[in-house]
Amino acid sequence: MLGPCAAFDSASIHLAQDSVAFCANLRTVKPFLALVALVALPLHLWSAEVIEGEMAGYLFAPAEKVPEEFNGGFSLYAAAWPLVGMYPGHRFQTGLCGTWMHPQWSEAEKPNEKCYTDIEGGLGWWRDTHFPTITPKFIMGGVGPNFSFIANGPGYGAGTWEKPRGQYGVAQLSPWLLMPLDGLNLKQGTSGELFGYGYLPLPLTNKKSTTAGKNVPTGNQCWTLFLSTGNFKGPVAFFTPFFWSQALIEHPEWVGKLLDSCPAGPNKPIQMETQHVPAILTDKQARVAPTRFPIGTDGTSTVLHRLTAYKKEALWNDVQRWFDGGEAASGKIKPEAAAIHTFRSGGGSNWSIYPPGTKRDDKTPLAWNAFATSFTPNPITFGYQWNAQLTRREGSLVVLPEYFQLGTNPRGKPLWQVMDAKQASADAKLTQHRFETPKEKPQEPRTTPDDANSCWKQPGPVAGPFKAKLGDGSTVTYYWYRFADQPAMLNADLTPEEREQVQQRVEKLHRAWTTDRDYLTPPDLGKLADIDPALILTPPKGFEIGYVPIATRQELGD
Repeated sequence: MLGPCAAFDSASIHLAQDSVAFCANLRTVKPFLALVALVALPLHLWSAEVIEGEMAGYLFAPAEKVPEEFNGGFSLYAAAWPLVGMYPGHRFQTGLCGTWMHPQWSEAEKPNEKCYTDIEGGLGWWRDTHFPTITPKFIMGGVGPNFSFIANGPGYGAGTWEKPRGQYGVAQLSPWLLMPLDGLNLKQGTSGELFGYGYLPLPLTNKKSTTAGKNVPTGNQCWTLFLSTGNFKGPVAFFTPFFWSQALIEHPEWVGKLLDSCPAGPNKPIQMETQHVPAILTDKQARVAPTRFPIGTDGTSTVLHRLTAYKKEALWNDVQRWFDGGEAASGKIKPEAAAIHTFRSGGGSNWSIYPPGTKRDDKTPLAWNAFATSFTPNPITFGYQWNAQLTRREGSLVVLPEYFQLGTNPRGKPLWQVMDAKQASADAKLTQHRFETPKEKPQEPRTTPDDANSCWKQPGPVAGPFKAKLGDGSTVTYYWYRFADQPAMLNADLTPEEREQVQQRVEKLHRAWTTDRDYLTPPDLGKLADIDPALILTPPKGFEIGYVPIATRQELGD
């Protein structure tokens, strides 16, 4: 998301069906905000008693546009850090800096009816996360038209196993990295390091003239997640083309307009989307749970770096020739097929503090510019400078102001203005409050079907079970599957012959595209974040080529 911050949540995208539920992935909530009708609580009715509220909104990064022909994917480096000092419970949902990648439509190509679809995953925290810590996780966040399907990773998506709406949308590609069912874990303690990721299409499948037996075509763009981290580099997993094209069965008018075949718009919004940070309020004052940003030795914060858009031929043409029998493709992205966005001055925030039930237009913003100034230390890096009088430093993090007084901006509109803790209410209700991790029921395990006749068992794995104990306190059970026999591939609308062809192509990738070199261009500054070391795998002997690890269960403890 998260938009980026960009991100949402697979299991809770019931907003259209159930107005009580929120989107689980930050990226998904944005288009629904206008649909949520809540009852406002006017300021004059607020009690002098302390009430619970929240801080939420967007931070904006102003990126310059690149030419429209750079429509073959993107990559970026986003800072990863603990936004809050304690986990605030499952109402907490926010992304870090990221983006939304939509199909590229001209005015003439736009569908006549609403067709919201994109890839909007990223770093963050989501309400449906079962095993959260203050260290962010990463999800892929593919959104089928109008949230009909959500895929966040292999085995992780919307719906239920009885009625899946995305759990089979992502196929595991790497034999060296395990993708948990609860999102990809970063190493605990990550604090300001850069997490590099992006999506480029690969021709792993062939185009199909029919989709699920219907007379509508499916393209062959396999949007593949590439990572650039301290302990893993390379392709990880991809959205199967059928994840997008399955919507065409009921909506053939969208043929050619979804990401199975449509290019991606290169000029994307760059934002940090926050849905809930705990706050408390009285009639005129507010306090927000301590919120932090990474800070360097120079006192500034880098949050986004090297945002890049690609032409499709950056990888596609060389890989296609390779699959057709030509010379092996190196996996190196052609620099002439890449365009790096530059950042301009500006940006801003609409972070607001408000009590429960406040209508969207009645939310009162906080005076962000009083303590934060957008900063571009070089043209391809975006960050912030801080007012040292209103913020405080704690090691590698800067803590933003906690206390706010209700005032007005120069136009007379309500504005939360920063105030010192000493100015807080005389009864000390604000200052004595403690933001703590709430007591919650232990999260249920994430599981997959155990039916002996299911696609998880037929033809089933070739090795396992194995276990990985992660830094978030959970244990993942996983098996090794032949690539073409993993559940996602069995649900990708491919014949056995078509799956075997993809198997052969993936075996070529496994032999040639190893993790000991760069795929995405390395960052020009900073240090790369690490993935949880427990997720970095060595395939069992005999299963080094053509096999992938698939998580089947994730639970607390052993």
